[in-house]
Amino acid sequence: MISDEALMLEFQGGSRPAFEELFARYRGPLFGFFQRRLNGDGRAEDLTQETFLAVIRAADHYQPRALVRTYLYGIAMNLLAAERRRRAKDAPPGKEAPEPAKRGAPDSVLWIRQALDKLNDLEREILMLREYEQLSYAEIAELLELPVNTVRSRLFRARMALKGYLEPERKTGDAAESEAAESVKLARAEGEAI
Repeated sequence: MISDEALMLEFQGGSRPAFEELFARYRGPLFGFFQRRLNGDGRAEDLTQETFLAVIRAADHYQPRALVRTYLYGIAMNLLAAERRRRAKDAPPGKEAPEPAKRGAPDSVLWIRQALDKLNDLEREILMLREYEQLSYAEIAELLELPVNTVRSRLFRARMALKGYLEPERKTGDAAESEAAESVKLARAEGEAI
């Protein structure tokens, strides 16, 4: 199997099959990258296409200083930032940009999304790049222009925070028992009202 870097250099030399192979390898992962960050918005496909258009436009300027994967995700992150700025600008004053619809998403997916939304932006991005995009610590560090040890520590903090958000709160002693009794009373009352 030929490396991504060799394919990119072949494409730079004018090889259409090399570009088609890169497109086949990265179309799905980049689509998923946008899909997850835009919560299923229809723009994910457009932004995936725009990423590859940017690669075509900049092919002459490509230098194999980094992995092609890091190069593609760098372009994708820039396009995502531009999309978020556009949405913020288009939103009415005093109101946040509308969140894309979460049609048909199972409860567990929504629960994880809500927990991810509670993380700060940088920690969420590091966690998503590592867990969803499967980038190495070095690739994330290069992409976000951070030291590798900073990536490691922020990833650890993000995982711990996410774990805390996803674990149900533990109740102890009398408080838990009285709350359980209260919920049973409410359930009976609701049943009688129906």
